[in-house]
Amino acid sequence: MKTIFVTGGAGFIGSAVIRHLIKQSDHAVVNLDKLTYAGNLESLKEIESSPHYHFEQIDICDPFGLERVFEQYQPDIVMHLAAESHVDRSIDGPAAFIQTNIVGTYTLLEAARKYWETLPLDKKSEFRFHHISTDEVYGDLGDSSGLFTENTPYAPSSPYSASKASSDHLVRAWHRTYRLPTVVTNCSNNYGPYQFPEKLIPLTILNALEGKPLPIYGKGDQIRDWLYVEDHARALCLVATEGKAGETYNIGGHAERQNLEVVQSICELLEELAPDKPKNVSRYRDLITFVRDRPGHDRRYAIDAGKIRTELGWAPAETFETGLRKTVEWYLENRAWCERVQDGSYRRERLGVGV
Repeated sequence: MKTIFVTGGAGFIGSAVIRHLIKQSDHAVVNLDKLTYAGNLESLKEIESSPHYHFEQIDICDPFGLERVFEQYQPDIVMHLAAESHVDRSIDGPAAFIQTNIVGTYTLLEAARKYWETLPLDKKSEFRFHHISTDEVYGDLGDSSGLFTENTPYAPSSPYSASKASSDHLVRAWHRTYRLPTVVTNCSNNYGPYQFPEKLIPLTILNALEGKPLPIYGKGDQIRDWLYVEDHARALCLVATEGKAGETYNIGGHAERQNLEVVQSICELLEELAPDKPKNVSRYRDLITFVRDRPGHDRRYAIDAGKIRTELGWAPAETFETGLRKTVEWYLENRAWCERVQDGSYRRERLGVGV
């Protein structure tokens, strides 16, 4: 049994990782989360009573708090998911992204390094610092048919992706300079249960159910590779426990779709699963509304996940169709959760318009 830190464990992907670890292993899991707007412990209700689960409300920018929890729990693995992660929010307010994603990662790396240096040799070699990142650091594939590989040069376009690129570089530098055993993963667009309703798929579902407009940026022809969050959680746990120190692994869902196609697919599922529509709505797709595009919007992202498949044996279990159906069904069954996690600071308004 290992002790695993999960930073950002009350967030969308972090909570999926914790649920997977508690249900599928005997590892002890310590959730380190500041509980910002997108972090909510309701996402962990089903496992919170497990004797293997512990929660610490902590800011990764707090070196003294981090020192305390490292000393108290003596982790074998750190899975670092705590981050500001919404591109539109980074356009409106980049400072929080610089602070959490760059300064926070630096502070966590230093706390981990100081702890790691005190370990005996066998524990030192087994320790892992797993940094979870995004495919957005690679920039825009444009109209090419290529895929992002682990060797694709970085070319971030937004304040969000630039802050994540910086954090990736810090992690690799701490491995090369200090020999801290790190691994990095870069993933494609996640979707699934418990996602905060500012992202495309939950925003579309909830707006449609209320008869509100379904905003599509530009022409809706931006292409993303969609990855079901539980497939991602399984991949992350595999990398954290079996990944080779110093390596990077790309994780993708093999499911490229245009944003407009995604919204149209949701509308089709809702016609089947929620036929009782809001007043004055004859078809859900009639709510689709084209709006001004996001500044600096990348055209296409797509992941080559061949390395993790070949070296670690991972592949996504869900297709986009099966994953999207599960997601829509979950939001239909958990509308009360969506209301509770929105504390009043966000009411599904347009973000990231820029100046």
